[in-house]
Amino acid sequence: MGGGRGDKPLDADETLHLRVDALRADETMQLRVPAPPEPPAPGGGRAERRRGARSAGRERTASPAGRLLGPLAPYTRRIAPYARRLKPVYPRPGRTGWRRWMPSWRQWLGATLTSFGLLSAFLVTAYAMTDIPDNLNSYATQQDNVYFWSDGTPMARTGWVQRQAMPLEDIPEDVRWAVLAAENESFYSDPGISAKGITRAVLRTLGQGDTEGGSTITQQYVKNVYLTQNQTVSRKFTEAMIALKLDNRMSKDEILEGYLNTSWFGRGSYGIQRAAQAYYGKDVDKLSASEAAMLASLLKGAGLYDPTLSKANHARAVERWSWILDRMVKIGKLSPQEREKYTKFPEPLKSNPLYNTGAQSDYLVELASQYAKKSARLTDKQFDLGGYQIYTTFDRKREKALTDAVTKARKKAKRDDPAVAKNGHYGAASVAADGRILAVYGGPDHRKQGYNESNATTVPAGTAFTPFVYAAGLQHGVHRTRGGPATPVTPDSVYDGDDGVPVTTPEGPYWDRSGKKVAAHNDGGKSYGRITLREAMAKSVNTPFMQLGMDAGLDKVRQTAEASGLLSSSIGPQVPALSMGNSTPSAIRMASGYATFAAGGTHTEPYSVRRITRNGSPVPLATPRPERAIRTEVAEQVTEALTDSFRTAHPEAAAGRSGVSGKAGTTEKDTAAWYVGTADSVSTAIVVYRIDLAESLEPLPLKGLAGTSANSVPYALWSAATGIG
Repeated sequence: MGGGRGDKPLDADETLHLRVDALRADETMQLRVPAPPEPPAPGGGRAERRRGARSAGRERTASPAGRLLGPLAPYTRRIAPYARRLKPVYPRPGRTGWRRWMPSWRQWLGATLTSFGLLSAFLVTAYAMTDIPDNLNSYATQQDNVYFWSDGTPMARTGWVQRQAMPLEDIPEDVRWAVLAAENESFYSDPGISAKGITRAVLRTLGQGDTEGGSTITQQYVKNVYLTQNQTVSRKFTEAMIALKLDNRMSKDEILEGYLNTSWFGRGSYGIQRAAQAYYGKDVDKLSASEAAMLASLLKGAGLYDPTLSKANHARAVERWSWILDRMVKIGKLSPQEREKYTKFPEPLKSNPLYNTGAQSDYLVELASQYAKKSARLTDKQFDLGGYQIYTTFDRKREKALTDAVTKARKKAKRDDPAVAKNGHYGAASVAADGRILAVYGGPDHRKQGYNESNATTVPAGTAFTPFVYAAGLQHGVHRTRGGPATPVTPDSVYDGDDGVPVTTPEGPYWDRSGKKVAAHNDGGKSYGRITLREAMAKSVNTPFMQLGMDAGLDKVRQTAEASGLLSSSIGPQVPALSMGNSTPSAIRMASGYATFAAGGTHTEPYSVRRITRNGSPVPLATPRPERAIRTEVAEQVTEALTDSFRTAHPEAAAGRSGVSGKAGTTEKDTAAWYVGTADSVSTAIVVYRIDLAESLEPLPLKGLAGTSANSVPYALWSAATGIG
C-alpha cells in the first residue's frame, strides 16, 4: 500500500529531522538551506527509507570534512537544536528594544557554569602545584649593619637589627588580641586567607598602582618569612596559595607566634619583644593593653604611625590606638571597665634605647645612615633589614683629635663657670676639598642630646660669612648706578673702613623700616679709614664688606653663598645684615663653603659614605660630583685674603707654614663665636654658642664662654683639631 507520511506516525529520528528542517527554513535565521528531500515513493517502507538515509550520508561524507565527522553525524543531529539555542543570534527574534541584543538566560547560565568550572580547576591545580618554600627569606634572617672608618677598620656595629623570638605563652593575651583586633580578628576561624581582602588588593594594584590592606595574619606571616615585599598580583596570588597550605600544616598558635616574632615595628625592631624594648624600654610581658594597642598600630606602617616622628604621625597613632582598644571591647577581649582606664595615650620613648651608646660614634652613624639611605635610595625598612657594610669618609685620627679637644674645652668651661657652661654648645666639622666629611663633633651624649650640633642651623655665622661677600664682589662686580653696567672689583678696590659708615644704595642712604639710616660697624667700634678689600679681610674690618654686599647686589651674595655650599634654607633675609652673617649655616656647611675656596672654586656636596656593599655585593651609590661655583681666580683671591687673615691674627702659628688660611667670626649680639679655616686642603669649622634647651631655642650671650678675641676657644679647638698651633 502507499508509504506516505500520513499512513502511519513518524518515529523519533524523523521528528528530529523535520524540526531541523523547520529551523533551517526560518527566515529570521537568514541561512541558506537545501531543499527538503523528496518524499519516498509510494510503497516504500521503513527499511527503504533507512537505505536512502545511509546513501545520503555516504554522499555527505564524500568530502574530507565529511569523512572526518561522518561517524559523529547521528550525535551532531541530536544536539544541533540545543547548540543553536546557545549560539548568540542578534538581533534575537521575538524580542523588542534592547532585549533583542541581550543573551538568553541559558547563555548566561552556560557561561557562568563554564567560568566557575575553569576557575575551580585553575585554583585546584595552582594549590597542588604551589609548595611552601624550604628556605626563609631575608626578611626573616636579619643582620647587623657594619660601619667602617675611612682606613677600612670597623667603626661601629649598629643595633638596628633587633629580634628576639618569644614563645607565644610568654606573650600576654592582651598583647596578642591587640594585634589580632588591629589586623585580623577572625584569625582563629578563617582558612588562612581573606577572599574579600585579596580581591580588593588585586583591584587596587591593577587599577591604581598601590595596594589595599585586608591580608590575614597568615598571609602577612607568609609574606614576612617566605616572599618578597613587592606588591604585585602574582606575589599576592602565591601568598594566598602558600597561606592556605600553611594553615593546614601549622596550628593557629604556631602561625601567630611566628607572625609576632617576625613583623617589623619600626626603629629597627623586628618582633613584639624588641618593639616593646625599643618603644617602652620593657619586656613584652610587662606591656599593658594600652601600650600593646599602640605597638599594634605600628603594623599598619611605622613610618606613618610612630608618634615621635611628626605631629601628623602622632595624631594618626592616637586615633588608631583608640580604635584598636574599642575593637578589643567589641570582640570581647577587653572589658568596658578596663577600657575606661585607658584614656591617656601611652607616649613611647623619644628614641630607641637599644642602640644608643652615648659615644661620639653615634653621631657619625646617624650622619652616615641618613646619607646612605638617601644616596642609595633605600627605605628605612630596607636599611633596617641589615647586611650592609657602610664604608664612611670619617678619619679616625681627626675624629679623635676633634673630640678630645672639645671634651677638654667642656671640662674647663665647667670648672671656670658651671652656670654658663651648663648651656654651652660646641659644633665642629672637617670637610675635605673634594667634599668628604672627615670628622664631626655632634654633642656630649647621643642619648641625652639627640640632635647633631655639627649639623644644626641654630646660630648666625656672623663675620665668618664675609668671604662669601668678597667672592660675590670679585665674581660679579659692582653697580654704581641702578641698572648700569657692572664695574669690576679687585682685591685692591678701596672702601671706607671707618666705624658707623652709612650703608648706601645708588639712590642714597639705605633706610630701615623704623626710618633710621642703616650703618655698618666694626668690632670694638674701631675705624680704619680708606682700606683695600684684601686688607679689610686680613684685619677683619667689617664695614667695607657690608657696603660691598649692597654694591654687588644681595641677590648675588646669596647666589654665591649657595653655590659655594650653604643651604638656601639657612640663608638670611636679603637686607644689609646679610653681608654681616645673619644666615645660620651648620658647621658642616660652613666648612664645605670654605672648602670650595680651597678647591679652586669647584664645590662638591659634603658626603659621609664612599662605598656600600651588602653581603659583599656593591650597592649603587650616588656620589656627588664637583660643580663650578666661582671662577678659579676668584677662589684664589679669596684664599689669599684668608691666608693674610690667619697670618695677621696668629703670626706665631703661621711662621714657616704654607697652605693655611682662616678667619674668626663674631656676631652682633655676642651669641656665637666661630673659627673657620683650611689646612692641607681640609676646611674645619668650629662654633661655640649658648642655648637653654629647657627654655627656648633662642641663643644666649656667650658671657666669656668663647674666651677673648685674641685667644678664642673656637680657634683653640680648630688648632688642636688640625694640628696647627
